[in-house]
Amino acid sequence: MSSRSVALSSTFLLLAAGGAAACDSGNDYHDEGFYCADENGVIVDEDYCDDDNNGGGFGPGFFIWHSSGYRSGYPVGSKLPAGGSKFAYSDKAARSSFGLPPSGRISNGTVKTSVVGKGGSGSHSGSHSGKSGG
Repeated sequence: MSSRSVALSSTFLLLAAGGAAACDSGNDYHDEGFYCADENGVIVDEDYCDDDNNGGGFGPGFFIWHSSGYRSGYPVGSKLPAGGSKFAYSDKAARSSFGLPPSGRISNGTVKTSVVGKGGSGSHSGSHSGKSGG
């Protein structure tokens, strides 16, 4: 084997290792659970977060809460576990950023798979409210 082919092979291996490290940069895919709840994280009927319902939902006191720690099955009236974030149910940009429809009803307990780098706890950046549940 010539020294040139050995150098090219070594370079390729270094690039491949660097590429694999870049793919593991913390933007892992995860599942994200969504619920309609009040400002305190108490789950309400999802109709309260339906901005297509009666011309615009039920007012400003309801939010779509989300977290990678939320699972489906929490009943209406229960408080969501700590660690979630929220955004206004009518925030089309926030909905779209999570792969949700830009308007309309989102069923409580909806789980979106393969959400990239959104981080289910803490605050969501931008114009969205980021108060923690719990």
